[in-house]
Amino acid sequence: MSIIDDLLSNVRLPRMVRARQIFPDDALRDVEASLREAMRAPAIAARIRPGMRIAVGVGSRGLAQLPLLARVVVDELRRAGAQPFIVPAMGSHGGATAQGQLGMLEALGVTEASAGCPILSSMDTVQLGKLGNGLPVLMDRNAMEADGIVVVNRVKPHTSFSGPNESGLVKMITIGLGKQQGAESCHALGFGEMAKNIVDMARVKLAKSPILFGVATVENAYEHIARVAAVPAEDIIDEEQKLLREAKSLMPSILFNPLDVLVVDEMGKEFSGTGTDPHITGRTSTPFVQAQQRIARMVILDLSERSHGNATGVGLADICTRRLFEKIDLQPTYANHITSTVLAHAKIPMIMESDLRAVQLAVKTCGVADLQRVRMVHLPNTLHLEHIEISEGLLQEARSNPRIEVLGEPRAWSFDVRGRLEGRAVSA
Repeated sequence: MSIIDDLLSNVRLPRMVRARQIFPDDALRDVEASLREAMRAPAIAARIRPGMRIAVGVGSRGLAQLPLLARVVVDELRRAGAQPFIVPAMGSHGGATAQGQLGMLEALGVTEASAGCPILSSMDTVQLGKLGNGLPVLMDRNAMEADGIVVVNRVKPHTSFSGPNESGLVKMITIGLGKQQGAESCHALGFGEMAKNIVDMARVKLAKSPILFGVATVENAYEHIARVAAVPAEDIIDEEQKLLREAKSLMPSILFNPLDVLVVDEMGKEFSGTGTDPHITGRTSTPFVQAQQRIARMVILDLSERSHGNATGVGLADICTRRLFEKIDLQPTYANHITSTVLAHAKIPMIMESDLRAVQLAVKTCGVADLQRVRMVHLPNTLHLEHIEISEGLLQEARSNPRIEVLGEPRAWSFDVRGRLEGRAVSA
């Protein structure tokens, strides 16, 4: 038995209870029909002329129904007589290579076959100007050579800064279509300047590139599209601010605050740009994010396969497992951090050889000796928050909250002979 086993083997874990968190679900009944209607509005349709080559910027992770959105946008452009093609709009992601970004689009379900148009992937950019602070403003060359540009993205809070415009059309115009060089330029002065720089760079691009309009979605707590909008180029900055306020009002959360221990089965880029969403965990790597959740100890047990080794944000955890650590590919992880300039995300937490020891370490060091009082939540990831597990110490609070449904009786954690958790956090 190792010294770590000796220190942790006798740590008892609180029993857990399955629970359901209830959020508003005002999803659109027919996303395709809503998007077609939005694109056929006179203010949008008048911008599309027959014969125009139009670049469609696509590429953010985690968007609900992204293949559908891309296909419908392309179809409506073609219906109006245009010749659309897709450009990956994902900054430095995909290993900052043209082929890597094609692979990321395919992983997101967007291919030439699914979208019904060519995909032109390149990391080449053209410079449109400089900000007053000297930062160059760069734009995807393929997009700039088109007659028009349309961007497609979800509007949501950013994971590393807060401001009037965060993640959405503005960020895609500035960083996504800026490719690696443009993303690096925008991040160069750190996240303290990001809220200003993304808007200032977007203003330059809106003035000097053929951006026609943006297609924005807002999702609710269940990842269902609650709103879709086609926004004229000149209105993107202001309209996105309204959509962001709506998106924040619809976000899910952990309905218990503070917590002593949070156990997350899996981190990954499909769940959040930082692997786990700081708006859910309260764990932020910059002082520029407004987050409410408080957690004494956070454990992450695994890295998703769809992250392809990119463990950006692993440093926000206190504890991880050996299997997560061994999945980390330092090349894409470090490339992500170098571009963002935030190095804290890349630090390695304490590594435990098994899930059991990881959870035991969190309980032992969370500062609560009485198991009946430990406030503990177990999540599958920070994107899916409807079905969770809570410790017995939270039962009374759960039963008094009309937004929480207790689904079972307390039960012990179950680990196999290797100490690996048997079954993940509750799924629907």
